[in-house]
Amino acid sequence: MRSLPLPLALTARLSPVVVLAAAGWALSSGPFAAPQAAEHKPAEEKTETQSASAPSTSTVSKAYSAAPAPCESVAKKTIQSLVPGAKTAGKEIPSTDSELRRTCSWNALKGYDYRWLDVSYEVMESDDAAQKSYEAHLDKKSGGGAVPGLGDSAYSVVNLTTEDKQETREGVVIARASNALVMITYNGSDFESKKAPSTDTINKGAIKAAKEAVAALESDKG
Repeated sequence: MRSLPLPLALTARLSPVVVLAAAGWALSSGPFAAPQAAEHKPAEEKTETQSASAPSTSTVSKAYSAAPAPCESVAKKTIQSLVPGAKTAGKEIPSTDSELRRTCSWNALKGYDYRWLDVSYEVMESDDAAQKSYEAHLDKKSGGGAVPGLGDSAYSVVNLTTEDKQETREGVVIARASNALVMITYNGSDFESKKAPSTDTINKGAIKAAKEAVAALESDKG
C-alpha cells in the first residue's frame, strides 16, 4: 500500500490533545489540595490527667495514598487491540504532582486507521472529595449512562465530532473507587473513509481499558 502523508486533520488534532492530556488533571487539583495542618494553639501547662484525657488528632481514612503507574495499568494485549501499531510501553504525561495525578497515553496511525487512548488517575484526600469531583465531571457530560460493577460508581459517554468532513468518535469513562478517580479517553478515526469507528467499538474499548485500570488501582492499594 502506498504511504499517505499524515492528514492535516490528524496533525491539528494531535497538538491540542497532548496539551489537554498534560494539563487536564492539573486544572482539577485546586479544589483537592491536601488539607492544612490543624490550627496551632498556644502551649499550656497540663497535668498528667489532662494530657491523658485530651482528644487525639484524627486523620481522614482513605483507601489510596498514591496513584499507580498508569503505563502499566492496561495489559499489552489490550493496547495492541485498542491502539494497533502503538508502542505498548506508552508515554507518561508530566504532572504537577506525580504521586497523586498520573496519565499515560498511547496513539498510533496504522495505515489510515488512527487510535488514541489515555488512562488517568487522580487520588484525593477523601472519598467525599472524590465523589464531588466525580459528580462535577458528570455535570459536564451529556448522554451516556452508568457502567455497573466498575469501582464504586462509573459512567461512560461517547460523542461524535466532524472537522473538515473527517469524523472522530471519542469515548470517555469516569470511575470512582473510594478516594480515587480513574478516567479513560479513547477515540479513533479512519482517514481513508473519513468515517469514525462505531459507537459500540469505542464504548466497549473504553470500558475494557477502564476495567483494567481500576483493577490495577485496587491491586496497588496501600
